[in-house]
Amino acid sequence: MKLRGPFLFILATLLIDAIGVGIVFPIMPDLMDRVGAQSTAEGALWGGIMMSAYAAAMFLFGPVIGSLSDAYGRRPVLIFALVTLTIDYIIMALAQTYWVLLLGRILAGVAGATYITATAYIADIAKPKERSAAFGMIGAAFGIGFVMGPALGGLASGIHITAPFWIAAVLSGLNVIFGYFILPESLKPENRRPFGRRDLNPFGSIIRAFAIGGLAVPLVCLFVFEFANMTYVTLWAFWGREVFGWDGFTIGLTLSAYGILIAAVQAGLLPSLTARLGEFPTLMLALAASITAFIGFGFIGAVWAVVIFLPISALSDMAPPLMTAYAANRVGEDMQGLVQGVIAALSSVAAVVAPLLLTGVFEATTDAQGAYYPGAPFLLAGVMVAGIVPLVWRMRGK
Repeated sequence: MKLRGPFLFILATLLIDAIGVGIVFPIMPDLMDRVGAQSTAEGALWGGIMMSAYAAAMFLFGPVIGSLSDAYGRRPVLIFALVTLTIDYIIMALAQTYWVLLLGRILAGVAGATYITATAYIADIAKPKERSAAFGMIGAAFGIGFVMGPALGGLASGIHITAPFWIAAVLSGLNVIFGYFILPESLKPENRRPFGRRDLNPFGSIIRAFAIGGLAVPLVCLFVFEFANMTYVTLWAFWGREVFGWDGFTIGLTLSAYGILIAAVQAGLLPSLTARLGEFPTLMLALAASITAFIGFGFIGAVWAVVIFLPISALSDMAPPLMTAYAANRVGEDMQGLVQGVIAALSSVAAVVAPLLLTGVFEATTDAQGAYYPGAPFLLAGVMVAGIVPLVWRMRGK
């Protein structure tokens, strides 16, 4: 791959961003308690609303940001996103009420261009045959960030509940400085397209993307998979506290272990498997691992079983980069920002609805007044992934 330096810098940028995101996960139950949640189930529901607000903002602005990067270049959009994230973490650190936290999450959703523009940047500098491995490296960077982030969050929360936010703000601020002085522009002027009024409509961008031949199937599959995978992001901390009585430090350790596994799978196993088996068989293996892991987490009640199913779950994270690469290879260079923005928008739609649905299921199945089955959301997610297998099968040989 050409431009090795910029590629490595993008990975470093995403690594620091993942640390900033993961550093908050272990303290979510305690943070909800701090702003008034009366129980674990209620805290999970409040946290789900925050995640939905973040995703809604990202849905509205994601395709717009992607199209802006197609018109004006990746570098200025990426710098803007990093500045906005820095401001967001400061707001979260200073927040004393739930509504201020909610406002901070909405602002972070507007800054969702970090991932969108970074993936478009990678698509600019990677050849079509290199994109699945390149997108896998993005997943590995996030995995390593999720190793460091939850561990830092768990440790920093021992100092003060807001300490993780201040650490995230410092890291994002350093990102702004690095990006401003080091990151070159990747999109050549001849590959840019005008930014028009229709680019302001996220629904219009999604419709345009679905109208492109061969894109509908991978986009639908990505949407459903990301919806199901929101179970981990939304409920892991609350599920761990409810089933095993984990504190913030233990939750951080399990998330760090998961991050190590994801990094190993995406950076090492994914390129090897796609070279040996091909992209489609590797994708089917990832879906089988996803279904197995969701069923496992739906039934387990012992810590030793978590050790078994975490590696299986990590294998499932090969699916998004493979489907993203397939989508990227279906369009020209002047449409990469649009496609990545639409992918992010669909993920945001999933992230709007999924936390509300999943936390609702979790609350209903852990309520003292009703049936007690905290693993129910994982079983629901497994059914959803199984449902897209026939659609993914249509991608074979393409």
